[in-house]
Order: sequence, then structure tokens, then C-alpha cells
Amino acid sequence: MLRRGTIMLAACACLLVPASGASAAVPQATLLPSGRAVAPPSAPPAVDAMIQAANRIRHHPYVWGGGHRGWRSRGYDCSGSVSYVMHAAGLLDSPLDSRGFMRWGVGGPGSWVRIYASHDHVFAVIAGLRWDTSSTAEDDGHGPGWSEEMRPTGGFRLRHPLGLLAASLTD
Repeated sequence: MLRRGTIMLAACACLLVPASGASAAVPQATLLPSGRAVAPPSAPPAVDAMIQAANRIRHHPYVWGGGHRGWRSRGYDCSGSVSYVMHAAGLLDSPLDSRGFMRWGVGGPGSWVRIYASHDHVFAVIAGLRWDTSSTAEDDGHGPGWSEEMRPTGGFRLRHPLGLLAASLTD
């Protein structure tokens, strides 16, 4: 198992994408009318695991500090929900707070996963869909969910996990 703050290394280079949108080389996940996300068929297993995990906790209530005492929680805050999906992919052993995500992984954009972290908030973009606890398509002010819309990223550090395979240019 990986230790806190460490990252899975692979013998591949990650394809860089602009922070404002998904790369054309990375197929976007599908957001269903139900609010659940579906990974593209070409997604690496880690990305599929992240999306499945996020779907499991989607609609859990927002609980400040939720997801930090254990992976199963009655509710999740922003960093607890991002930690949960990174753990499901085998990329994180213990939960991080938003400040911990400011130093986690590698700086800059990733091809399949991007983490936006600040002192007060963290959210992820996974296969082109935003995983966040606020301003989501289903935003009722309660808990994590998916969105196809990006939010402003001023004041956030852009990070990504190293080790996810870059998308094939033929996808």
C-alpha cells in the first residue's frame, strides 16, 4: 500500500492538458440524467475506480470533516470526498485536507485527473467531469456531486496523480 502523500509511479509520461478544459485526447466521462457518471471505455482502471467510488458517495450529506476518520462516513466534506476517490484508485492511503492536496502528487495538469486545491477547498476533474461539493449540476448545497461545468480556479493550485496512463491519440 502507498504511504500518505506518496504517489504511484509508472513508466509513462502523462499528457498535459489545459486547466480550463479537458483535452481532446482524453475522452470525457458521461454524466447521466440521474447524476451518475460513467467512465469512457478507454479510461484506465484507476479512473474507472474513481468514478465508481464517487458515484457511491454522491448525495451523501456534506459534513465538515466527513471522510477523515474513516473511508466510510455518513457524510463527506470537499477533501474527504476527493480523498475517497483517490483512495479507491489506490493513490492515497489516508485522507488529506485541502492544504494537504496543495502538495500532493505532481504540480500542473494531468491527462485524466486534475486536482484543484486551496487553503479552504479542493475539487477534482476526472475524465472531464468536475467532482465537487459545491456548484454541481445537482447542487442542493448538500454533499458531493458531478458537474460538466468548470468553476473559477483562481487561488487554486493545480496538481495531478502521477502514474495514470495518457490517453491514446486514436480514442
